[in-house]
Parts: sequence; C-alpha cells; structure tokens
Amino acid sequence: MKKILYIPVILILAACSNKPKDKKAELADLKKQQAELSTKITQLQSEVGTTDSSKSTDVIVISLKPVNFTNFVQIQGKIDAQDNVMAYPQSPGAITAIYVKAGDHVKKGQVLVQLDNSVLNQNILQAETQVSLNKTLFDRQKNLWDQKIGTEVQFLQAQTALQSSQKQVSSLRQQADMYRITSPINGSIDQMDLKLGQVAQPGTTGIRIVNADVLKVKADVPESYAGSVNKGNEVKILVPDANDSLVTKVTFAAKVIDPTSRSFGVEVKLPVRKTLRPNMTAIIQIANYSKPNAIVVPVKAIQKSEDGDYVFINKDGIAKRINVKVGTTYGGQSEILSGLNSGDQLVTEGASDIEDGDKIKVSQSGN
Repeated sequence: MKKILYIPVILILAACSNKPKDKKAELADLKKQQAELSTKITQLQSEVGTTDSSKSTDVIVISLKPVNFTNFVQIQGKIDAQDNVMAYPQSPGAITAIYVKAGDHVKKGQVLVQLDNSVLNQNILQAETQVSLNKTLFDRQKNLWDQKIGTEVQFLQAQTALQSSQKQVSSLRQQADMYRITSPINGSIDQMDLKLGQVAQPGTTGIRIVNADVLKVKADVPESYAGSVNKGNEVKILVPDANDSLVTKVTFAAKVIDPTSRSFGVEVKLPVRKTLRPNMTAIIQIANYSKPNAIVVPVKAIQKSEDGDYVFINKDGIAKRINVKVGTTYGGQSEILSGLNSGDQLVTEGASDIEDGDKIKVSQSGN
C-alpha cells in the first residue's frame, strides 16, 4: 500500500521538474551574466591599453620642403651627323681617277672621283672649234653691218649660229660633269671602297661624307606624349659608351604621327664633342612636366586603401593618418597635389607597422 502511495508522489515531482522555467527569471540571469562579462572585458581592455600606452614604434621621418619637381620622358635614341650623305655619280662610267681616301677632309663641290668621259671631251673640242669659227664669222658680219654693208638677215644668222654653238658647248660640259663624283657638303670621307677601273653606277656606287662637327640625337617618342613634348623642352642626354652627358633643349619635334609605330620623331642638336660619334646609342630624358614649389614625397611612403592613398605624419609623437591626392611620379618621387604642407614630418620608414593614433618614436630624421 505504501509503494502504491509513493508512485503518485514521484510522478508529481517529475512533472514539476519538467515544467518550463520562468522567462523573466531566465532573462534576469542572462543580464547578470552579461554584466559580469562586460566588467571583465572593460578590465582587460584597461589593462591592455595601459600596457600598449607605454610602447611606441620606431619610425624614420623627413621634413617636407617645397622643391622644383620635373617629370622626364625617357627614351632611347642614336647620335647622327647633321650632314651625313652619300655622293653618287650622275652617269655610269669606268673610274679613271680617285683623288681622295677615307679620312680626308673635303669641301663642298670638290671633285672626288673622275669617271671616263673621253668621248664627251672629244665632242667638246669639236664644239669649241665650231664656236671659234662662228665667232669669227659673226665678228666679220658685225663689222660689215656696222658699216651698213650686207643685210640684217645675214647678221642675225651669224649671231644665231654663234649662240647656238656656245649653248652646245655648255650642254656638253654639263654632261661631262655628270661623269664625276663631287662632295655636296664640307666634311670627312667616312666610307670609300671604290677602285680604279670599277664601273660606277648612279645611286649604287658612291662615297659617304660625314660632317662630324655638327651632331644630333634622333629618337621616336610615343604618341601619348604628343601634347607635352615639343620644341624647346629641356632634355638630358646620356651617352653610356662615351661616358658623357649634357643638358640642352629639343630642337625639332615632328607634328605628324607615324601610323605604324604610333610615334613622332624628335631631334636634339649637340655641341662639338670629340667623344661623340654617329650611331652611338643615347638615352634622352625630355622634361614634359615641371612645377616649382611642389610638395614631393618618396613613393614608398604612400600607402593605398579602398578609400584612396594616404600617408602618416608625426604629430607630437603620435602617428596621424593623412589622405593625399597623388600627382605625377618620376624617379621614385611623387608630387602631392593635396593633403600635405611644407614643414610636415612625413613617416618614410615604419609606416606599415603603425595605425592612426599610435605612439611613434623618431629614431632618425632625414631631409
């Protein structure tokens, strides 16, 4: 009987234990736990903050000053002579005389090589004999005409015969001149491989003459710089093989873009220098942008984010993040269009290890 009475009691207690907890009590319990966690978090943050506040990051800074910033377009060119020509005969013929050799200095119009024009010379002698005869006949006819002897037609016929024969001699002499090679410029014989008896042909057999006293650099500039590279731009010329360099100006910039290479030609005249020779490789740096009093920073100091470019500056031992607008970059330096001012201490080393507001220690300051 007692066992039967115990069973209902147990069932009642079990039912009570499975009864859901009061939600208000549960909420109060969770809030209590939250408060305890918040207290612990605040305490830990305070301890961590106290520890970090005693530390600082070593950085290197530079003090910004306005400078003249220039951007250069660097391309490769070659040195050429201002006057570099090939002298050819105007008519074919066998070479009968050579008056110069490689290395000789020649003057404009000087005869360098004579070709066989013996047939023309014979024709010239015959024509000159005819001129002499016609001159005698004309003089006699003129004397008679001055004395009112003879007719005007006879006088005019004699005059015409003389003029015609004189023109014939002049034409033959011009033809004879075509059987020689003359120098079109003042310069030096740079290449001459002709031999006696060799048959020279117009346009194929000639002598190279170079005026090495007047040199220039020629190069092709990409089309993208057509608006910024012009005649008169400052240019630096570097000649590695001659270990030479100079600063001058662009003397010619073509206006037409080559359709194949999408570039345009530029030329820079060079002063007389014995170290420079035609066909030497030259590196030319053309100034296509210049700005005085610009704020310029090393490229390595600029960092990037989704919000744009930024740098860090030293503000009384605290790192301050500054958003900047970057302009032209050249030679590892970038122009800053906005964000920085003269006198700012820019962090150049250690910037990747700091955040905005961090304590920093300037271990080295450069200019």
